[in-house]
Order: sequence, then structure tokens, then C-alpha cells
Amino acid sequence: MSDNDNDRKPVAGPTPPLSKAKRQTNRRRFLRTVLLTGGVLGAALSGFLPLIYSQRKRLRPPGALDEKDFLSSCIKCGQCVQVCPVQAIKLADLVDGMGVGTPYIDARRQACDFSCDAVQCVLACPTGTLTYHKPEFLTVRPGAALAAKPILLAKEKDPEPTLNMTERMGVARLTRPEACLAIQGKGFKGQTRGADFKGMLRYMDVDRWKPIKISAHPYDVAECDLCVRECPLKGAISIDTVFAPDGSKRKSPVIHEPCVGCGVCEMVCPVEPGCITVEAREVWKT
Repeated sequence: MSDNDNDRKPVAGPTPPLSKAKRQTNRRRFLRTVLLTGGVLGAALSGFLPLIYSQRKRLRPPGALDEKDFLSSCIKCGQCVQVCPVQAIKLADLVDGMGVGTPYIDARRQACDFSCDAVQCVLACPTGTLTYHKPEFLTVRPGAALAAKPILLAKEKDPEPTLNMTERMGVARLTRPEACLAIQGKGFKGQTRGADFKGMLRYMDVDRWKPIKISAHPYDVAECDLCVRECPLKGAISIDTVFAPDGSKRKSPVIHEPCVGCGVCEMVCPVEPGCITVEAREVWKT
């Protein structure tokens, strides 16, 4: 036998096909790996996504503590939800991350119009998460405090016309002036937000104590002033003459210091999307 014969290696033949049992074992192993990988990624995201969503500012009910204190003290009991006469208060779901289960208000869908007069959600809160007066060890952010107790127009002729609120929920801002009907000098006729809109509001000329659907109270105004007309607080918003960038005079909604950020102006604005919105947790800036 020559050296070349010793160095020659055997040629591998075709790989025999896997048995049915072996194929099933490999398939199960692959699926298990995929599921485990998905589980690890899901667990990571479940901790990461709440941090992202928690950055989203929610409009809290009247008297809410600052956000960090609010989240740590709210027991998510839902008492504030149950007493709200216009069902403005909702409980946050999973998209709110760490705030899941906490009360908030979506003003465009349903604002707080203070139909309860005494801010019943504050009275119903068992933990002080919603409160008229903060304890001394909790500071008040600059600009969050109201200069005076807001005067509720529905109670203006009562012996005690004010709300006991000492801090604002947010501040209304004219965010789309180019679409504002008042600035364009246009009026509005019909049902603001349409016939299917379910939002409710207290109309003093209808019933002081019973809010009705906004769709049941159509408007006919030569110059749109719905945000001012329906604001529940005295002196919080007005239609003033302002100068446009080209020097011409226009009429425009102007927000004033008594604004507490209740969101009624945002809810009744007939333009889609709304021209005026409430910036949650915003403070008053002079």
C-alpha cells in the first residue's frame, strides 16, 4: 500500500434524512427558543414602555397634587369618578404606564364645568390626593397658585360665589389662531361638535343643577365667542381686540390669570381640531 493510499480520506456520503421524531424535536426546540426570546423582550418592554407613557401629561381633576405626589398618594379607588356629575373624570388604562388606574380628564371629550359647585371630587377623595389645601410640607410650584379663589358664574349671586380651589389644573392656550373663527371674524350656527357629540354642560338658562348634552343646545352667533360664552369662571377668558402681524386689528380669545384649566373652552370650540387647548399642569406666566 502506498503512502498516497494512507493519506486518502474517505468521501462522505449523502446525509441520511432525519427521522420524523427528530424533526419534531428540532421544531419544538426552535419554537421554545422563539417564545423565550419574545418573553424576555416583552418583559423588558413592559418595564420600559410605562416610563415612556408616564411622560405624557394628563389633565388631573381639580385640587390634584403635583404629579409625583399625585401618583404616589392616589389609591385608584374611583370615588372621584363616581361623584362627577358630567362624568368628566376617567381612570387611566395601560397606555398611561405607571399612572394606570389614576383619574384624569380629557377636556376635548368632556371638560370639568363645575356643575357640582363645590368640587365634589375633592370632597370624595379619601387620601388628600385631591385637596383644597396642601399640607405645609408640600410646596406650591411658582405660577400654579391662583391669585384669588375663582368666582363661579353660576354662583355669582350666592353668598359664597367662589370655588375653594387654590391651584390651577392647567392653563388654556390659543394653539391654532389661524383656524379660530373669532380671529377670522366669522360666526357660528348649529351644534358645536356635531349632533353625535356626547359632551355635557350646565347651561344656566336651561337648568342650574342639571347639565344637558351640548348637542341639545345649538348656537346662532354672528361672531364666534363660544369659548368665552361658556367659560364657567368669571374673568378667565375674553374676546379682545388685538393686532395681527400685518398691523390689522382682529378679535381674539385672550386667557387671563383666573383661568384654572377646566377645559370647557377646549370642549366647546367648534373647529376641528380645536383652536384652544388646555395645557395640563401648566402654570401662569406673566
